[in-house]
Amino acid sequence: MAEHNEIGKKGEEIAVAYLKKKGYFIIEQNWRYGHLELDIIAKTNAMLAIIEVKTRTSNALYDPAISVNRLKQKQLIRAANQYIQQHNISNEVRFDIISILLEGKQPIIEHLEDAFYPTL
Repeated sequence: MAEHNEIGKKGEEIAVAYLKKKGYFIIEQNWRYGHLELDIIAKTNAMLAIIEVKTRTSNALYDPAISVNRLKQKQLIRAANQYIQQHNISNEVRFDIISILLEGKQPIIEHLEDAFYPTL
């Protein structure tokens, strides 16, 4: 497995542990629709959270959440719409980003709830 894939996998494991500790129920991980992927689908209260995880080993260049640009947002929205249709979901949905920085002994975790909103 390529190093960036291993870093991403480690970041997603950290994110899942973090979410469970906060009381989220993890429904799916790495759910795919064609070439699109939703990292984590979780439920908190009556809200369905679609969570994109971005992991880096250094913060020298930029905050990992910045890489969730308009194109990536559209892809996440498209995949989420498909998931919602396939599973007949009627809950409210929000899009979160979890940034994980693997620098030092403890990862630095930033959870941006309602990080972006679907637009027409």
